[in-house]
Amino acid sequence: MSNNEEKTNMSQEEVLHQFVNRIFNNDQFREKIMMPNVMGRPVVKSIEEKTLDSITESCAFKCILSGVMGFALGGAIGLFTSSVNPQIKPPGQQETVKEIIREMKTSSLGYAKNFALLGAVFSGIECIVETYRGQSDWKNGTYAGGITGGLIGFRAGAKAGLLGALGFATFSTAIDYYMRNSS
Repeated sequence: MSNNEEKTNMSQEEVLHQFVNRIFNNDQFREKIMMPNVMGRPVVKSIEEKTLDSITESCAFKCILSGVMGFALGGAIGLFTSSVNPQIKPPGQQETVKEIIREMKTSSLGYAKNFALLGAVFSGIECIVETYRGQSDWKNGTYAGGITGGLIGFRAGAKAGLLGALGFATFSTAIDYYMRNSS
């Protein structure tokens, strides 16, 4: 039986099963991956190291990590903002410590949620764009900034969405340019 006859005799399920196995079951190729060291001889990565690498390079991990880091940064900025710009009561009324702490908590939590959302959405979209394009360059940040700014601004209307997309794409491009050329 020739190879073509063999392919036609297989059902679609078998072909799909073989295709999926080729994509996701490539242990035979990954076992021999060598990672060169700067000094010394190359070291073979263990299965655990390869698994950890694939987890940390996934879009989901990057998105979650950016959300957590954005939450922490937003909380710190909210705390700073509420301490610099407190709500002032009318003369004759004193603020209690409880009210001040409640105000700081509210401000910090609001900033933290916004920064977490912004970081997670931007990071996730940038990773998806980079995966789709297959390149790591300044355009990924620009596209991701445009999409993120558009999504966030669109809540206030089409004009705000367009301005948000343009502004965030410009900001992302400037930051990416600075980060790539600052050394």
